[in-house]
Amino acid sequence: MDFQFTEEQEEIRKQVHALCSRFPDEYWRERDETGEFAWDFYQAVAEAGYLGITIPQEYGGSGLGITEAALVMQTIAECGGGTQACSSVHLGIFGLEPLIKYGTAAAKEKYLAKVLSGETHVSFAVTEPDAGTNTTQISTFATRKGDGYIVSGRKVFITKARESKKMLLLARTTPYDQVEKKTMGISLFFADIDPKAVEVRELHKCGRKSVDTNMLFIDNLYVPKEDLIGEEGKGFYYILDGINPERILIASECIGMGKRSIEKAVQYAKERIVFGRPIGMNQGIQFPLADSCAKLETAELMVYKAAWLYDHHKQCGKESNIAKYMAAEAACEAADRAMQAHGGYGYIKDYDVERYWREARLFRIAPISQEMILNYVGEHVLGLPKSY
Repeated sequence: MDFQFTEEQEEIRKQVHALCSRFPDEYWRERDETGEFAWDFYQAVAEAGYLGITIPQEYGGSGLGITEAALVMQTIAECGGGTQACSSVHLGIFGLEPLIKYGTAAAKEKYLAKVLSGETHVSFAVTEPDAGTNTTQISTFATRKGDGYIVSGRKVFITKARESKKMLLLARTTPYDQVEKKTMGISLFFADIDPKAVEVRELHKCGRKSVDTNMLFIDNLYVPKEDLIGEEGKGFYYILDGINPERILIASECIGMGKRSIEKAVQYAKERIVFGRPIGMNQGIQFPLADSCAKLETAELMVYKAAWLYDHHKQCGKESNIAKYMAAEAACEAADRAMQAHGGYGYIKDYDVERYWREARLFRIAPISQEMILNYVGEHVLGLPKSY
């Protein structure tokens, strides 16, 4: 097995690192304070072409793999932007895969160039207040009317809806009690976020302040038939295509944030003198950081194994889920240990590790909880009875 990145992949890391160096900790600290979206960072990523890194060249993208996308996201996180940086571009990096795979040629020609340029932001509107991860139980409904659909319902935890013009919207087109299989009768749309029919209500949260999270109240939203992705009733299967890549990208972001946390802690431990010696000489400081370093390195191997499998069109559900699980655990622990190593200063915003700590905690919940991943591993890897 070859664990070495290619020259092209190393060049991607180098270029992304150079781009991110223009946005230091002070920049992200200010975003965290004001809640202002990082427009200049987002546009810089778009202009560099990274929003289209996995999109086929015929649609204006780079046509590269999920491995390269993971390298981009890990490097962004390693440079201190955390979830504020990663979440601002995450969906643009890979989230349009259902449109690319199943959308009409006209839809791709109409929308993709504007998304790649950064002109059009896109949100992913799947989760609902009463359904959560049980996607088959969504109640948002799309009713056929003339040459389109009328959609009504609610969505929750929708990232960047305040900036977005479009959303990948999942809705039932056949009632749950009228389908032979619970995953059928759900359709996927590339719908407008029309302020006349969609109320966007922001949810105020613990971290990632500059990237908004919202609840959507959808009331008689008109969606033209040409904005239906693929066939009516098969939307659930279309979004499944993006699950493993999403796990991989989230895991790569975890690795980046964990490594940044350890880097900050190591730097502080070398410089902080207590009782006449650097605190990094003390095993009580050194061992936890070394342990987290080992766990991050181990999780990183699984991230790129999963990415390699995906890029070579092999089954990667086990590896993608385990990568996300291990990386999220390692990142949270690393951020917590970085705070502990800083002592009282770790709680002070100017040292940044408290921001990493708040943001890393999200990864143990979203986009899927650690418990649901263990359910997957128990059932699909170990062959145990379904537990939910």
